[in-house]
Amino acid sequence: MLPLSKAPRCWRALGLIAVFSFASSFTYQLALPGRTISFPRDHFSHPDFKTEWWYYTGHLETEGGKKYGYQVTFFRFGLRDRQKQEKDKAPLFTELYLAHFALSDKQEKKFLFRERANRGYRDKAGAAVDRYLVWNEEWKIEGSRQSHIMEIKDRDVALKLYLTPLKPPVLHGDRGLSQKGEGKGKASYYYSFTRMKTEGEFEIGGKRERVRGLSWMDHEFGSNQLGENQVGWDWFSIQLDNKTEIMLYLMRRRDGSPDPYSSGTLIYQDGSTRHLTLDDFRVEVLERWKSVKSSGNYPMRWRVTVPSEQIELEIAPFFREQELDTRKSTRVTYWEGSVEVRGSYKKRPIQGLGYVEMTGYAGRLKV
Repeated sequence: MLPLSKAPRCWRALGLIAVFSFASSFTYQLALPGRTISFPRDHFSHPDFKTEWWYYTGHLETEGGKKYGYQVTFFRFGLRDRQKQEKDKAPLFTELYLAHFALSDKQEKKFLFRERANRGYRDKAGAAVDRYLVWNEEWKIEGSRQSHIMEIKDRDVALKLYLTPLKPPVLHGDRGLSQKGEGKGKASYYYSFTRMKTEGEFEIGGKRERVRGLSWMDHEFGSNQLGENQVGWDWFSIQLDNKTEIMLYLMRRRDGSPDPYSSGTLIYQDGSTRHLTLDDFRVEVLERWKSVKSSGNYPMRWRVTVPSEQIELEIAPFFREQELDTRKSTRVTYWEGSVEVRGSYKKRPIQGLGYVEMTGYAGRLKV
């Protein structure tokens, strides 16, 4: 969520490209006011912006009753501004493509993580500019107006999902421009499908089963980086059982306080939305957990309130060990996991599911 905007997740890619330090006359576009988000065009890749990601999380149940959370993220990171321009000679590649896949077994409290990193040549990885198609080797997402299809194959794990949006796309911030910090271009273009019917097949350890559930999709693109005083972010996606959703992000400053540009979106049952400023909601940390692997000291249970909407929620992970060590791809250690939600909405009991992402707790992001 940062340089980019929520750009957080994309920035993880920054660590990989430090080696590309040649002078270049190329300049990427910034996320600025005035651009209209348009579909299906903006589902596609945006190579004129430096950083981009397509991000899915969801909750699945097998025919046998097993319950899982999943995360699938495809990153594109542009390198044209770091490559030496040679006359009459095109660079061998201009994009770096990274991907993460994580699976949370809620009952067994087991966490599986896989990653990919490829340069954009010889069709090993890429993102189409004329249709919704993103891939990294045999991991792939493609979409149409009606649905998205996800395929993940990695050793003893395979996932094929059909995802159908149940609400229109949600534009975050100011009509899709999500400001993340003070200054021109400290933003990204950011939209989501916050409720997607999900069906498909899941295979692990040689056992294949049908699955169904609910997913959330984010797409974000921009060209900026973390502000000097920003160290990380906390991001929440919440799907309540009354068909309401909430997205919140807190950009954290060096002193631990939230940046004033932290914000969120409340999505009502009919798909209409309300932009939430930092003054509109509160996030209180109730417990913490220290990772023995990274020594990151993470929040691990929260109370979230939106007083004007009479929303009071308590959020807790299904289990704590959902930390990702991405040293083979984005080289950032972060926590991203499935959570359960309980509380009240307009004084009526409510429950739901969600995902939380936290960065900068196992060391400040160097971007």
